[in-house]
Order: sequence, then structure tokens, then C-alpha cells
Amino acid sequence: MPSRIGDKLRDIDLGGYFPPVQWIRQYRRLDLVGDLSAGVIVAAVIVPQSMAYALLVGLPPQVGLYASIVPLILYGLLGTSRTLSVGPAAIVSLLVASAIGRVAPASDAEYFTLVLLLTFMVGCLQLVMGLARMGFLVNFLSHPVISGFTSAAAIVIVISQLRHLLGINPPGSVDTYYALTNVIGYIGQVNLVTFGLALVSMIVLLYWKVLLPRRLRYVPMPRWQREGVARLGPLVVVVALTSVIWATGLHHRFGVDVVGLVPAGLPSLSVPRLDLSLLNALLPAALIISFVGFMESIAVAKALAIRRRQRIDPNQELVALGAANLGASFSSGFAVAGGLSRSLVNFNAGANTGLASIITALLVGLTVLLLTPLLDLVPRLALAAIIVVGVVDLIDLATIGRVWRYSKADGVALLITFGLTLAVSVEVGVAAGIATSLVLYLWRTSRPQIAIVGRVGDSEQFRNISRFQVSTYPQILAVRVDESLYFANTRHLEETLLRMVSEQPDVKHLILICSGINYIDASGLETLESLIDSFREGGVDFYLAEVKGPVLEQLRKVGFDARLGADRIFVSTHLAIRALSQGEQPQIRYDTIMNRRDI
Repeated sequence: MPSRIGDKLRDIDLGGYFPPVQWIRQYRRLDLVGDLSAGVIVAAVIVPQSMAYALLVGLPPQVGLYASIVPLILYGLLGTSRTLSVGPAAIVSLLVASAIGRVAPASDAEYFTLVLLLTFMVGCLQLVMGLARMGFLVNFLSHPVISGFTSAAAIVIVISQLRHLLGINPPGSVDTYYALTNVIGYIGQVNLVTFGLALVSMIVLLYWKVLLPRRLRYVPMPRWQREGVARLGPLVVVVALTSVIWATGLHHRFGVDVVGLVPAGLPSLSVPRLDLSLLNALLPAALIISFVGFMESIAVAKALAIRRRQRIDPNQELVALGAANLGASFSSGFAVAGGLSRSLVNFNAGANTGLASIITALLVGLTVLLLTPLLDLVPRLALAAIIVVGVVDLIDLATIGRVWRYSKADGVALLITFGLTLAVSVEVGVAAGIATSLVLYLWRTSRPQIAIVGRVGDSEQFRNISRFQVSTYPQILAVRVDESLYFANTRHLEETLLRMVSEQPDVKHLILICSGINYIDASGLETLESLIDSFREGGVDFYLAEVKGPVLEQLRKVGFDARLGADRIFVSTHLAIRALSQGEQPQIRYDTIMNRRDI
């Protein structure tokens, strides 16, 4: 008995649940060099970034640092991506700020408590979805919806940071329109010193982001070093402006707003307060943040994994992200996700395993333990500039025009998402975009293309008679359906086929070509059986051609092939036409060649 239990334990793929089991077995000394360099460089990038995104959420900057410690360790231990860098992210931070801002203002004592609760909910949802193997749900976020949402969200983020860039203090608002009008109303109170420093900061950041990488191509240094230098712009701006503030006292003399006292020490244990009414109020936002955070993370993880021919498990990624967010909720942080820029730095700096993420977390921990006195004079305008320059690339108006030209339906979904995200809220925009995409999909598939086809020359190819010059047969009507049959389109199929037959009184044989049918539900089955009876009463024989193996297997389970007749199901349209036009018996039948379920 003990040996059998041991055999079973050895058969369990522990690496699927705890990825370090896989990479520790193959770990080399050379891998440690890459992980160390990546961990150090990403730490230099994530410190100013995380402080900036805490500002975006409406929290003290140290909370962003707290969100970059425990979550990174947990993801490094549980994530299947060896290069994804998890931490505070712009879009997720905006979603958190928007959701909490509708329940309590940022000045409210309960604000941080609500942030912890929302982060806890996001972690639980992602963890449950991962354990339930529900990674496929991200597919409901179509590209047009994502594009419309991110473009609008980037504009919302920029508007939210204008107060810090201009040095004004208008009334806060979660409504984009009122937030913008409030800023305009206070335009006469702009702090010119703050505004000037903000302009210089953004110019330096843009230079560091766009022009410097081009110049570094001609510098003889390894690629990971060039990438690391090119991503240190935020750190350089923060250090430079903090030094200027310290040397000149601009915060006292001209009222330049600074971060203020940043407490030293690791984050304390925080336990989210569970309240049923608050859980109900925050649930829609938690669902959207769970989806968006996972979508953003998995897209980056897959793109980087492809470069190294590595494999990503979406369900395990959900587990890892869920654990990371739960860790954030219990360590005084806020919701986290994978970031593109940090992950690229991590990848190009040589990260080989999740150890790079753990090293980054340890260095951030050392920062909050030892270096917080250096953060007190960090100007808020520098953090706002980092946010604005970081999200400006997300505003992709060119894609809106391209999608509209390609597909009006997708364009409608994109515009609805974009418009409602700007006009109402990011949560409503995403939810409306998903709903619109699903409705448009149902509408599109409810009226599939049903084409009459004919033979191309003397070949065995058959094409749409309205698009190609083809040959047809007076007594044979060959019809191709370019969609799976389900409850939304079966009535359309039935009405179309009956109409086609009624318009051609000479037709004696109807062939339904099923090459485009991947699935037939119960409604589709009932419709096919009804068509058999209807055509039989009208003196028209009904046939199927090119039925896919799994589809035919399902039909056989209920005896459909016997009801139709096994000799009326043809392997190809060519064989069906030849048999019916020449009065031959089919030489190749499905029931003689189909002996496996995967045909």
C-alpha cells in the first residue's frame, strides 16, 4: 500500500501547481546572473511606478510600495510565466479608484478599508476562476472592446492627473466631465513653478522613452543593459526633481506639492472587513477588475513566452494573480496585474525564472525599510508626469477608424465602450462593451450566410453561384451553410431552405453542405428532422455532405443517420453530385469509413 501511494504522489504533476518545482530542477548558475540583474533593474523601475500608481488610486505613495512586495513573491512562486512582472498597473489602478470613489471619497476614513476589501474580492474571484479552470472567460473581452476601453481609460487617467501637473486643488470627482470642468474652473490658480517642472519632467520622460533607445542602439553594450537604461527615465526624473526640491526648498517657497512623510517599515498585516452591503456594491467592479487584470497580464505573458518558446497555463496564471491580490489585501496594498513595460525590462534584463520577481520584491522591501527618508520630498508632479507619459501610448484613435472600416458591428462595440467609459464610468463602459459584443455576435450568427453552390469547371470544387462562374444541375440544389446550427439561427435556416426549394420547382434533390458546421444543438437537430419530413412530403429528397466527424457522432447518438438514411450522408459534395446526377449508388459512405471519433 505505501508503495502505491508513493507511486501516485510521483505521478502528480506538482509543477503544474507550484512552478518552481519545474525550474529549480533545471536551474543553472548562469540563470542566477540573469535573475539578479533583472531583479535589480526592475526594482529601480517599479519603485517610482508603484508610488505613482498609488497616487492614481488616491492613496499614500508607500501603499504602492507595499503592493510591490508580497504580491511579487507570491506570483514568483505560483506563476507559469518566468518573465511577467506583477505589480501596480495603470488601468487596474484607475478601475480601483473609480470603483471606490463611487462609494466613498478619497478623503473618507473608510476609503483605504474599501480598497483592501475590493482587492480581497479580486483575489478571491481570480483564485476561484483559476481553480475552476475558467481561464477561457477572458475571450469574452474582444479586441474592439479592449481597444475602446484602454483608449478612453487613458484619457480619464490623464484628466485625473491634471490637478497635480498644474498645482491646483479643485474639488474631486469620479465623473470625467465634472473632473475636467473643475480643473478648467481653477485654471486661474495654476502654480507656474509646478507647471513648469511638470513640462520639463514630461519632456525628459518622452525623450528617455522615445529618442534615447534609438541613440543607445549605437552604444556598444549588451541589449539588456540598453533596455534597462531606457526604462530608468522615471527613476532619473524622481531623483533629479527630489534633489532640486531638497536643494532649493521649492515646496516651501513656491508651494510645490511633495509626497510628505513616508513611514519606514514593512507593511503591517491588514485584514479586509467583510460587509455584505459593501460586497454587493463592489462586486461588479471586482468582476471587471478580475477580467481586465487577467487579460492584461496573460496578453503580456503569452507574448514574452512565445519569444522563448515557453508555455503559459492561463488557469494557473489566474491562480497566481489571485494569490498575488490576496497577498496585497493582507499586506496593506491594492489590486495588481502584470505590466507591459516592467515585464519587457524583466525579459530583456535576462530574467530566467520567478526568482527575478522575488529579488525585486526583496529590494522594494529594503527600500521601505531603509530609504523612505529619501522619498519625503518626491514632488507629486513627478509621479503625475510618470503616469501621463506611461499611459499616453494607450490612446489609440487610429484603431477606432481601422476597426470601423473593417467591421461596423465591431466598430459599434468599440465606440459604445469608448463613449460610456468617458461619459459614465470605466466599469459601465467595459460591461456595456462586453454586452454589445455578445448581442452583436448573436445577431450576426442568427442570420448566417446560406449560399447555393455550383461546380467550378471540371474540378471537384464548389463555390457560391453569386460570386463565381459555376455549373449547376436543374434537379439538384446544393446549399452550403457557413455557421454552426443553434437555437438563434435554426428558424432562419428552415425558412431559407424552404424558400429556395419553392423558387425552383424542378428541384428533386437538396444537398445541405455541412463543411462550415462545427456544432448542432438540440434546436438545430429538431429543425433538421423537421426539414426531412417537410421535403419528403413535397417530393424532394434531403441529403447531407461533408459532415464533420464529431458532428456526425452526435447525430448518431439519437439515430438521426438511420432516420435520414445512411446512404444519404456523403463524404464530399463532389460524390453527392455525381451520385445524384448519374443515378449511382455512393461508393464511399460515412458508415463504412468512420470507425474513430476523431474523423
